[in-house]
Amino acid sequence: MTLRTLDSLGSLEGKRVIVRCDLNVPLRDGVITDDGRVRASLPTLNALINAGARVIVCSHLGRPDGAPDPQYSLEPVAQRLAELLGTPVAFARDTVGESAREAVASVENGGVVVIENLRFNAGETSKDDATRKAFAAELAELGDALVSDGFGVVHRKQASVYELAELLPSSAGLLIATELDVLDRLTENPERPYTVVLGGSKVSDKLGVISHLLPRVDRILVGGGMLFTFLKAQGHAVGASLLEEDQLDTVRGYIAEAAERGVEIVVPTDVVVAASFAADAAHETVAADAIEQTSFGASGIGLDIGPVTAAAFAEAIRGSKTVFWNGPMGVFEFPAFAAGTKAVAQALTEVDGLGVVGGGDSAAAVRQLGFSDDQFGHISTGGGASLEFLEGKKLPGLEVLGWA
Repeated sequence: MTLRTLDSLGSLEGKRVIVRCDLNVPLRDGVITDDGRVRASLPTLNALINAGARVIVCSHLGRPDGAPDPQYSLEPVAQRLAELLGTPVAFARDTVGESAREAVASVENGGVVVIENLRFNAGETSKDDATRKAFAAELAELGDALVSDGFGVVHRKQASVYELAELLPSSAGLLIATELDVLDRLTENPERPYTVVLGGSKVSDKLGVISHLLPRVDRILVGGGMLFTFLKAQGHAVGASLLEEDQLDTVRGYIAEAAERGVEIVVPTDVVVAASFAADAAHETVAADAIEQTSFGASGIGLDIGPVTAAAFAEAIRGSKTVFWNGPMGVFEFPAFAAGTKAVAQALTEVDGLGVVGGGDSAAAVRQLGFSDDQFGHISTGGGASLEFLEGKKLPGLEVLGWA
């Protein structure tokens, strides 16, 4: 089976098309701080507008726990969407109630309406199949077709992602099609050398990816909080740095498997160690096997890869034809501990091939550090979905669209 695309829906002129986007953007005091996911939705929305569809945008935002919560309202997102589309966007103050029904009834061909946060209704994320189906049935009354374009949620079996796609004629949008094309290039005959850069806080979050990609890659670069579990597995003291003791044997197994396969696992040779987890904490750069030899002793916390490692990682990335990066190299939110992440990001912009930023914190990091989306081969809109795809898992939101 192949993914159903927009063409499979036929003529959409005058039809009410529900578009499940992922507009889960960060907000601060009601202001969007990163509109990357909103901008990523534009190609599909413009295609539907140009086709004369009556476009009904739905999404979740945050975790409002199944009840209305003003801090998670999609209204700021609707306003930003109107600015980016250059056309008025109506906003319904509920999901399937009177406001939504009136807004949908009023939208004209080529018009757009955004309904309120899907997670204001407990049926969206319920673990009970019947509850999800009941909410999906209410959503289905608003539309004639569904375009699923929220890649960041396709790994979740939720009402608007799964059950709604069973109730209405449905297809993937342009964003999901693009994401799958890139992920396919990362897993099926990737151009070599192929380097994977993994960071973030926990090894346990990346175990499936490491396991699934070890037979496919040439090199894995390890940074972020997870590097200390690798260092400990190699016999080094790590002070008070983040450590998953229960993963030490698993990491040793991966190191051994990599050696058997001829895959290089590169662990930092130097790290930036701080007195505490704080932006203004005193810090020193030391060899990775000497973390407890700083002036902070056993209480020192590793918060970034060191400059020697950053340079080595950058060289390895620039020398690759395919690179997938997921997870910051350090606490990039603190300027003193952002250099490693910035070095990786800069190198990724210089790859002569396919360089992919794997969504989530990595995408947030590159934007916060001043990079633009068009400097990279691809920035994924779904960190968790990307990882689960690369783990080889079946994603329900894709299977329901014909992907197999």
